[in-house]
Amino acid sequence: MTRLRLDGRTALITGATGGIGTATAELFAREGARLVITDVAEEPLRALAHRIEARGAEVVAARLDVSSARDWDEVITAVRDRFAALDVLVNLAGIVDWPGVEDTREEAWDRVIAVNQKGTWLGMKAAMPLLRASGNASVINTSSVLGLVGSGAAAAYQASKGAVRLLSKTAAVEYAQRGVRVNSVHPGVITTPMIQDILDEQGDEQPDIRRTPMRRAGRADEVASAILFLACDDSSFVTGSELVVDGGLTAH
Repeated sequence: MTRLRLDGRTALITGATGGIGTATAELFAREGARLVITDVAEEPLRALAHRIEARGAEVVAARLDVSSARDWDEVITAVRDRFAALDVLVNLAGIVDWPGVEDTREEAWDRVIAVNQKGTWLGMKAAMPLLRASGNASVINTSSVLGLVGSGAAAAYQASKGAVRLLSKTAAVEYAQRGVRVNSVHPGVITTPMIQDILDEQGDEQPDIRRTPMRRAGRADEVASAILFLACDDSSFVTGSELVVDGGLTAH
């Protein structure tokens, strides 16, 4: 019988209705996890929960604005009440703003930082007591290749994703002997709704694809598989690392 890599574990996923979030939730369910899926988009969230439940997995859906400490406290209380445990936290919720330094509006900057950077910190802060109680927990924070290299644009997004990278590292050191591993995932060009409009605008030229050595965009399920690796015991000696899923984009 095939081993289920998340059998008996409880996982909380933010941004679950996005392309990577949905792929991750469905993969985790197939691997035996009990799920808490969250998002601000309530209708798609309920639809996702129904699909997962129909396949026999145990799932709770909860609205969550990751930039709100109150929302986080409510969700963690729901996790504690329903499952009494939390073993995996996947911080996937994120937004993007494309202008560079001079053209970025202050309100846009504040919102991107609030969701991508502050939201990741609030999630770890709220979930850490349950994760530490697990004794064998994993946190996967979503950064980006734009948290590793510059692009000349997307000033707020790049700042937030660079911060997630180092926040993950310092948390990994802080909790290395307390039963919690913390790593970051860095997707490249992935066919998700967040960037599909840009790929469509680029048309046949698609410079972002041409810069990727594998000459294609990645799929959401390919990123989900990387997240699964970090969530399960296959990565038991991996913490403070950056798992880059970019088809070689940052290799040159």
